[in-house]
Amino acid sequence: MSSSRPRRAFRTLIVILLILGVLGVVADRVGESLAEDRLATAAAEEAAQYDVRAASTSVEIGGFGFLPQVARSEFDQVTLTMREPTIEKVPAEDLTVEMKKIHLPRALLTGDTSAQVTVEKADLKLRLSPAALMRLTTNTSGIEALKLRIVDGKLVAQATVRGMDASATVLPQARNGRIGLAVDKLALEGVPEPLRDAVAAVLSRGITIPELPFKASLQQIAVEGQSVVLTATANNLQLAGA
Repeated sequence: MSSSRPRRAFRTLIVILLILGVLGVVADRVGESLAEDRLATAAAEEAAQYDVRAASTSVEIGGFGFLPQVARSEFDQVTLTMREPTIEKVPAEDLTVEMKKIHLPRALLTGDTSAQVTVEKADLKLRLSPAALMRLTTNTSGIEALKLRIVDGKLVAQATVRGMDASATVLPQARNGRIGLAVDKLALEGVPEPLRDAVAAVLSRGITIPELPFKASLQQIAVEGQSVVLTATANNLQLAGA
């Protein structure tokens, strides 16, 4: 009789620990979901200040354990995804923001709309079509009727430079907030040889783009499939509570 009691007590202890473990997981998951909703709302409202709106905005909190991160008021990584965003009323495919070292006041989770989220670093990826990229660009001196398209995985630029029509495969490059178009002068079609240097120089100066979301600085531009992907970074980003 006496030997069975310790076994029952041990089994009871295990059951209690399991229940507490489940409750801890549930609390962790509920808190994480609440925080993700709050962050998504705050990020969407911040993006709207840059004339960026999306069909949907979602946030996923990374790192190990939500509650331990809340305890230190800092998240290791948060991923923001905006589906079908529009930037200055120009439709894009998607915008992904990988945020690292996010300082989240606990007051924000309890409904304090004045609480502010601080992000030490954010890496942005904006995916859009070549036609949408052209609509985002502002007028660039020396280039008229510029068009971009993707052919066999490469970006092809068609433009009128000094009254001369030109078409060539170009390599897009990020240059101080502009998109430079590096071109092989031998690849220029329909341009007399004496003018090829001038055409290449004008295209190399590139395209001026408007301010990116979250005041991010353009770092790279690449072709992926039938899309053009702009990569940018932002530091010390602040998101007002919502």
